[in-house]
Amino acid sequence: MIRLSWLVLPLLLSGAPSVGLAQSAQVAFGNSQQDSSLPVEVVSEVLNVNENDRTAIFTGNVVVGQGEMRLWAPRVEVIYKPDQSGIESLHATGGVTLVSGEDAAEGEEADYHIDSGMIEMEGNVLLVQGPQTLTSDKMLVDMRAGTAQMTGRVKTVLQPQSEPQD
Repeated sequence: MIRLSWLVLPLLLSGAPSVGLAQSAQVAFGNSQQDSSLPVEVVSEVLNVNENDRTAIFTGNVVVGQGEMRLWAPRVEVIYKPDQSGIESLHATGGVTLVSGEDAAEGEEADYHIDSGMIEMEGNVLLVQGPQTLTSDKMLVDMRAGTAQMTGRVKTVLQPQSEPQD
């Protein structure tokens, strides 16, 4: 016998299909709230710094780490604050992977605004949370709250849970 989770049952009772399509979805992201004041570590093959426009461009197997969050991309542009007191934002391109706790997301590009703790991923976004997957055009992650909002043709396949055998 199959036991359905309380989230799936109302959809099935309403006659909705087992593939969910929406314009927006709010989901949890990561194991806990992320402290965006933690140091940001960037590792890459090449670094080019331009002090005139307050940028540093990291290329080649770039890995960005902050607390439990990890971001991988072929290219990451770091934009420094006007007063040079720290990083204002990161712009990752070329296919981006973001991991926090057991959750992972992929997209074509991502912008991380350090002070607010907000990460915006765009372009064929795929979010994997255990056995569940969601896809969308865009995902906005609030690292401080540990949540994400997916927008633009959101799709998921809802899996029924099997009842444990005695």
